[in-house]
Amino acid sequence: MSISMPASNNRMNARAWGVLFVLAGAVFLEGIDVAMLNVALPSIRTDLGLSTGLLSGVVSGVVSAYVLGYGGFMLLGGRAADLLGRRRMFLLWLTVFLVFSGLGGFATEGWMLLVARFVTGVAAAFMAPAGLSLITGNFPEGPQRIKALGVYAGTAAGGFSLGLVAGGLLTSIGWRWVFFAPVLMAAVILVAAVILLKESAVHERPSGGFDLAGAFSITGAMLLLVYGVVRLEHPGNGLVGTLGVFGAGLALLAIFVLIERRTANPLVRLGILRSRALVRANLGALLFLASFAGFQFAATLYLQEVRGWSSLQTGLSMLVIGMDTILAPTLTPQLVNRFGNARVLFGGLVVAALGYALFLPIGMDWTYAAMLPSMLLLGLAFSLAYGPLTMAATDGIEEHEHGLASGLLYTSFQFGTALGLSAVTAVSVAALGDATTPEAMLDSLRFALVVPVAAAVAGALVTAFGISRRTACPEAPQNTPVSAPTSV
Repeated sequence: MSISMPASNNRMNARAWGVLFVLAGAVFLEGIDVAMLNVALPSIRTDLGLSTGLLSGVVSGVVSAYVLGYGGFMLLGGRAADLLGRRRMFLLWLTVFLVFSGLGGFATEGWMLLVARFVTGVAAAFMAPAGLSLITGNFPEGPQRIKALGVYAGTAAGGFSLGLVAGGLLTSIGWRWVFFAPVLMAAVILVAAVILLKESAVHERPSGGFDLAGAFSITGAMLLLVYGVVRLEHPGNGLVGTLGVFGAGLALLAIFVLIERRTANPLVRLGILRSRALVRANLGALLFLASFAGFQFAATLYLQEVRGWSSLQTGLSMLVIGMDTILAPTLTPQLVNRFGNARVLFGGLVVAALGYALFLPIGMDWTYAAMLPSMLLLGLAFSLAYGPLTMAATDGIEEHEHGLASGLLYTSFQFGTALGLSAVTAVSVAALGDATTPEAMLDSLRFALVVPVAAAVAGALVTAFGISRRTACPEAPQNTPVSAPTSV
């Protein structure tokens, strides 16, 4: 069921815009929640008397708990949206997100924060793919969907960039407001969602019952694999133990594949992975988010730990990246209509690689004018890349599997974020050694900043391969009609 106007009229009606703002508001909420917490962590550490180590103890555990919940349950969340109802899953888990974000603000011990962040991550894992599949289900393919996904992508990316500024402002008042502010936003979105959202498709539960064995095995596998990535951030954990975690995760993943091949009603139809476009889109998403997460973390350390900037100054310095909030829903749809997803995405990844490269020669006396070109290029890169990635994630996929496709995309996003943080952390820690001077930390960050450059270049190469395949394919003309945007 579509809430938009007929395909002959490409303009969306008032209800369609209302639905879009509800769903875009939810993904903005998720992004701003993560970004604000990253800025507030030093204040939380000081106020609660937690670990004094920069990259150790409960403080990093607060971030890891969210990553575990998000990455571990994302595939299950995507498929649950398809089988149990996207509106139902969206409303239920938005409520859970609201409750546990508020509980985090009342935390007085480290373990309370860990529990709150883990459950909040689980809620986001169910809510995000349900929201994206509601977008694709409620807006018909063509200009309306491109416009809707442009707005959706712009607000998603804007949440991360604007969250840095909001986090700095709220932390200056009190770090607990970093948890309470999302509660207020979530409450408004929830009320509007109850009124405006309607189910985008009829869902039938499988006649043979829900694939519980598959659900438990894939969730366990994802939890272990994400935990293995998180362990890479801490060399003291031991290589043998980390390899053991990865081994157990891969073993569960193999068991999951066997279950899915034999069950009559699989949780994940493995045939969906035969789509080269889908695989390229997810690999590109992983590399793009890995590059940005690694850069954001390294840049934050540089500004706060090396240069001594406040959290508010750090957030304001990255505010310009938030221009994607304006460009993604306005410029990007026009470019996609004309050139297709793959070319626009390729341009975004190339621009991102250039922006990271310009930041490599950071120095102790760098002015903001020297940093500004990188920030501007990253804002443009997010505008060009994030939207086409969300479009490509479901392009060519049957509507009843859009939740699964969305879950795959957000799993790639989360794994990319975790890998980017872990890689930058591992490189910087290895380069720093036992040194503690600002100069030594600066040198270690220069080494670490090579990681985002390499990830963005790899993502561009993956996307370029998709362009070359499509160009060589006679049944895929370069002048793709508006109603069928080029997939990556």
